[in-house]
Amino acid sequence: MEQQTERKKKSVTLIVPAFNEEESLRPFYEQTLMTIDQLEDYDFELLFINDGSTDATQEILKELAAKDKRVAYIALSRNFGKEAAMLAGFDHARGDCAIVMDADLQHPPHVITEMLEQWELGYNDVYARRRTRGRESWLRRRLTMLFYRILARSSRYDVLQNVGDFRLLDRKCINALRELRETERYTKGLYSWIGFRKKEILFNQEERRYGKSHWSLLQLSGLAIEGFVSFSTAPLRLATVMGMLTGLGAFVYLIYTFVKAIAYGDPVAGYPTIICVMLFLGSVQLICIGIIGEYLGRVFNETKNRPNYLVEEYFKNNIGS
Repeated sequence: MEQQTERKKKSVTLIVPAFNEEESLRPFYEQTLMTIDQLEDYDFELLFINDGSTDATQEILKELAAKDKRVAYIALSRNFGKEAAMLAGFDHARGDCAIVMDADLQHPPHVITEMLEQWELGYNDVYARRRTRGRESWLRRRLTMLFYRILARSSRYDVLQNVGDFRLLDRKCINALRELRETERYTKGLYSWIGFRKKEILFNQEERRYGKSHWSLLQLSGLAIEGFVSFSTAPLRLATVMGMLTGLGAFVYLIYTFVKAIAYGDPVAGYPTIICVMLFLGSVQLICIGIIGEYLGRVFNETKNRPNYLVEEYFKNNIGS
C-alpha cells in the first residue's frame, strides 16, 4: 500500500516595521489576511517590529498576537529608525523567504501573490517598482529623482529608482543582509550590493489612509546624504576637484597680478575684490571640510561597535521553530 507523503509547506515571514501606527494596524492585518488566507500552500508569519512607538501600537500588537498564532512582534527599546527595525526583522525572520511591507497600506497586500509566483520561478529578490509616486509635492518628487540620478552616476552599484523596501527576499538574501552589521545603514543600497537573482514587478502605490507620514523633508535629506556617503566616494572626489580648481584659479590670478604689477605698477587692490576672494575661498574650504567630516563621522560611529538596536520584548508562537 503506497503511502502518500504530504509536501511540506514553505514558510513566509512578513516583516512589518511600525512606528506610531495605531490607526492602520488593524486594517492592515485584516486586508493582509484576505490575501494570505487564499495562499494555502504557504505558512505565514506576520512579524511586526514596534520601533519605539509612543501610541497604542504595542497594545494592538499584543491583541493581534493573542488571537492569531501567526502574529509575532518585536518591541525595540526606543525608536532606532526604520533601517534598524528592518534589520531586526531580518535577524528574527523564520521563513524560507521574507516580504518587507509598510504598515500604512501603501504597499497593497495583494501584490504578495505575484511576488511568491516569481520566487517560485527561482528569483531571490523580487522588488516592487512604483508605477507612480502618488500624491507628493512637486519639490519632493523632483528632489527624489535628482538624488537617484546623481547616486546612479556616482556609485558602482545600481540603486534602483522608484523602488522602496517593498520586496520579497529569499533566505539567501536574508542571511546576506544579516551579515552586514554597519551602524550607518542604507538598506536600499545594500539590496543592490548583495546581488543575487532579481526580478522586477510593478504595482500602484496606494495613498496613505490612516495617520500621517513620519518622514519629513529634513529626514529624507538625511537619508539621501546617508546613501551618498555609504555607497559612493564621489563627494570626496568632488572636494579634491574643487580644491584643484580653486588652486588653479588662484595660480592664474597670481600670474595676472604679477604681470599687471610689472607692466602698470602696483596700485592698492580694491577692498570689495579682496572680500569676495576671501569669502569664496573660505566657503570652498568649509564645504570640503564638511564632506570629509561626513565620512569621518561615520568611521567614528562604526568604531564604537554598538548594536544596531536593542529589544525590549520579543513574542513569537512556537510554530515552525
